[in-house]
Parts: sequence; C-alpha cells; structure tokens
Amino acid sequence: MQGQWIGKYQGSNSGTAVVDLDDFGDHLEGNAYVFDDDPKLPGTLAFVRTVDQSPKQTLELRLTPLHPFTGDILPREQLPEIAPGVFHPETATATFEIKGNTLIVSWTTSVGTTGVAALAKSRSAEPSDYAPEDSVKSWDQFKAHASSIEPERFVFRGQGTTHRLRTAFHRSKRKDLIRFMNQDIPTLHQILSARTKHLFNLNDPQHNAAFYNLVQHHGYPTPLLDWTRSPFVAAYFAFRTDRVPRDANDETVRVFMFDSTAWRNDFNQILKVTFARPHFSLLHALAIENDRAIPQQALSSVTNLDDIESYIRQREAENQKRYLRVFDIPRAEREAVLRDLRMMGITAGSMFPGFDGACEEIRTRLFGNDRVAVA
Repeated sequence: MQGQWIGKYQGSNSGTAVVDLDDFGDHLEGNAYVFDDDPKLPGTLAFVRTVDQSPKQTLELRLTPLHPFTGDILPREQLPEIAPGVFHPETATATFEIKGNTLIVSWTTSVGTTGVAALAKSRSAEPSDYAPEDSVKSWDQFKAHASSIEPERFVFRGQGTTHRLRTAFHRSKRKDLIRFMNQDIPTLHQILSARTKHLFNLNDPQHNAAFYNLVQHHGYPTPLLDWTRSPFVAAYFAFRTDRVPRDANDETVRVFMFDSTAWRNDFNQILKVTFARPHFSLLHALAIENDRAIPQQALSSVTNLDDIESYIRQREAENQKRYLRVFDIPRAEREAVLRDLRMMGITAGSMFPGFDGACEEIRTRLFGNDRVAVA
C-alpha cells in the first residue's frame, strides 16, 4: 500500500481521490484527499494510519474540510459562509484494499454519504512514455534547434538518464508531503538558520519558496524540480557527469523542453505542496543566498505528484496541445558538447560559483572523461 495512489471516485458525489502513504515498518501512515468535481465545494483531508501491513484495512477517519479556492484547512465554523447549505461530515468509516495494482477505497460518512474509488499506483518508476524528437538525434542538430526556438517561451531540464520527470522527494520512498512540511522543513530551518546570513520567515510565501529552493540546490530532497531558461545550460547538466546508473539507458542523455508560456496560460499555478488538488506548477523563487540561480538562469517547478509525466500527458490529451518535448543526445558526444559549452562560458566554474565549481571545471578540462577517484 506504500506509495501514491490517484483516481476518480463515485458515490454521493464524484471527483478525484489521492492517497499518500509512507512505510513505518509495522504500519503505514499518510494522508488521503478527496476533491469534488465541483470546484466550488470544499475538499476533504483525512489522516490515515493502518493497523498493520495487511492488504485490507478498515479504519475510522476524522475528516477535515479544505477551502475550495485556497486549499487551506477550513475551520468548520466558516463552512456556512464559504459553502452555504453544504454538510461536511466529521468522520468516515473507510476500507482500503489492494487488488492487483489497484487500491480500492470505499467509505461511508457520519452524514450518510458514500463513495468508492479505484486508485492506480503511480507509474513514476516505469520507463518514460515520451519518445524523443526524431528531428534531433545529435548535438549539432540540438544546437540548431535550440537556436531557432521562440525566446522566453520554453524552459529546459537536462538529465543524464531518460527516466521520467520525478522530484528528488518522490524518488525517495516517502510520499506524504504533509509530513515533509511539518517535520522536515522546521528541522532544516532550525539547523540551517545558524549557517545563513538571512533569516527566512517561513510564514512569508516568498521566503518559504526561497528556502525550499535553497535546500533543493544544496541536495536536500524536495518536491521541486530544477529548470533553466537556457537549452544550453540544460545540456550542460545532462552531460555534466559520465557516470550512468545501472538501470539507465547508457547511450543517450535527455533534455526536456517545456512550453511554460502555454502551461501558465492554460492552468492555474498552485504554489503549494499540501492541501491542494494534483498539480504541476512553475515557481519563480527569490534567489536569497542562492548565488547559483542567476548563472544557471534557474527557475523551479513544484508539484504534489509522483508521476509528473502522466499528469502532463493527461492535460495534453484534454487540450489537444503539446506542452512537453524531449531530446535524446548520444552520450558519446560528451567531449564535443562540453567543449562547445565551454566556448559559450557554460562550465562548472560558472554554474557553481566558488571553490568546488572552479576545481570541477579545471578537473574536467585537464582530465577529460577520465574517472578520477576523489579521496
């Protein structure tokens, strides 16, 4: 049952249900969300703790209403004002049962409403469904294409593998972002405040986003993904290392091109990781104490989804548009690529200002593709 499960539900109402469960050894914990198809109706949040690890659980859940517009927890005394005539139940008896690759959830609430959902487990660990563009199969073809596209419309991401888009947080075994927000972020803030010149006010949305972005850039798993406005910076990050994970395609690297202008025009950008409908949103965080952001021409995406690509696919099908394209470039061209990028001023030294970046740049220049053991 561990993981993220998403699907539609039917019953007294209809909508989307999401279950995020983390493994605690002898049991599972996490949160379940229910969002009505009518966006004017409040959503529902329920904390879930299983009795054990058995594939069928019947649980008593306390239900918390979520504001239909902000997604914040909605005090019950405000319900009549926000959703007149709506009776939001306080509890539910719910059954969770694994059947093959599906989580069946059924419930009856304290006001007599019912629902049933067949939720699919995230496909994020499967190979990507996106096929690389046929017109770009070499570095020279990628350079030509990158030089021809509309400026400022697209954002790019380089990966040394052809794996699906997935945040570092979701690549871990954890999926419950409420736990991340309530435990990880306060702990990081407490410890890192002794090491930053600026004191981040996490109650300020801009400071909060900047703090997430800062820890992301220093290797802490977050629900953010790094993007850049430059296709060539993205290519640098795709080719930066020649070390290939065992389960990766060792012949190519991948650059993603995302139509950020169309996506922003077509969908609300939700800058929240919890209490929100499934979303993938672009984030322009303040570069507080983040001297890498400017040379990398960086921005981020934020999401509560484990499987980003399936969500984008779904939106593409609904709108009959292409938002995401991928380019696979032969790994064998790495030396030529890094040489060209160095002529453009894109090196470890420029991307990572400081001592470490300078050493990496000189090491790459003088040792090339040799794998140097670092003590």
